[in-house]
Amino acid sequence: MTKLRAQISGINGFVPDYVLTNKELETIVDTTDDWITSRTGIKERRILKGEDQGTSVLGINAVNGLLEKTGTKAEEVDLIICATTTPDMLFPATANIIADAVGAKNAFGYDLQAACSGFLYALTTGSQFIETGKYKKVVVVGADKMSSIIDYSDRTTCIIFGDGGGAVLLEPTTEDVGIMDAILHSDGSGAKHLHMKAGGSRRPATADTVANKEHYVYQEGSAVFKFAVTNMADVAVEIMERNDLSGDDIKYLVPHQANKRIIDATANRMEVGEEKVMLNIHRYGNTTSGTIPLCLWDYESELRKGDNLILAAFGGGFTWGSVYIKWAYDPK
Repeated sequence: MTKLRAQISGINGFVPDYVLTNKELETIVDTTDDWITSRTGIKERRILKGEDQGTSVLGINAVNGLLEKTGTKAEEVDLIICATTTPDMLFPATANIIADAVGAKNAFGYDLQAACSGFLYALTTGSQFIETGKYKKVVVVGADKMSSIIDYSDRTTCIIFGDGGGAVLLEPTTEDVGIMDAILHSDGSGAKHLHMKAGGSRRPATADTVANKEHYVYQEGSAVFKFAVTNMADVAVEIMERNDLSGDDIKYLVPHQANKRIIDATANRMEVGEEKVMLNIHRYGNTTSGTIPLCLWDYESELRKGDNLILAAFGGGFTWGSVYIKWAYDPK
């Protein structure tokens, strides 16, 4: 029996218009452009401004563009999965808000939260619905409005994050392309190093939690960096070895855009040169669930059918993973 795989048949991204540069951050916190660039590789990031502008705005724009590019009718979509750490609200799911706004009336949807690994988790989950033959068109969104949970008086975190997102269309194929393999991990013992202290059921919002700035990202940078460098590189190499791939076989490493030094360490372990690394951290910063689809969107014109891509990410929780994809189409 011919194996059914999930192929990415289209990709689209969206970032807000407002550009927050390192120079502007110099006027907000005690930092410099040189300090930020040398430690992270980030030069600017996009920020979603305005009232009632949540993560769904990023997702709606990404999905509308995706449907137009692929010639897909909204009512043909079976499922929308939204990977996000910053949902519009605890409920309903941001995926459902997106579905309603784009007119996907026949789709069910839900959110998936795995921090910066969220898109890989959602992509792998969505592929299962395709591989079983249950559904024909699954949209996977990765989007975050990180500016909504960042303390702009904390120079250790406000320099890193931005807002943005992307969406892919998954469809079935019997060709030797698509999502070939995935390795996903998590370790809850890492939660103490990267989390948000309040706002959940353990510590609901109170006047004190707000006053104490407990609704912002808390990160122990050195500990997170150490775990990320090791685990993101390890899992990328593991998936290559499991599929008998060498650095020469890889068209691109598609890494989560958290820190240029983490990306470089992963590429070195994989033995791929800089020319094989998708990089846009300098333009967008860390958009959490949005980084990998934004990379694919930025580099789409350079991809060819059959290209081997290794996606890799590490996030709070801790979560990490890697996905091996054979690209399914030539530039359109």
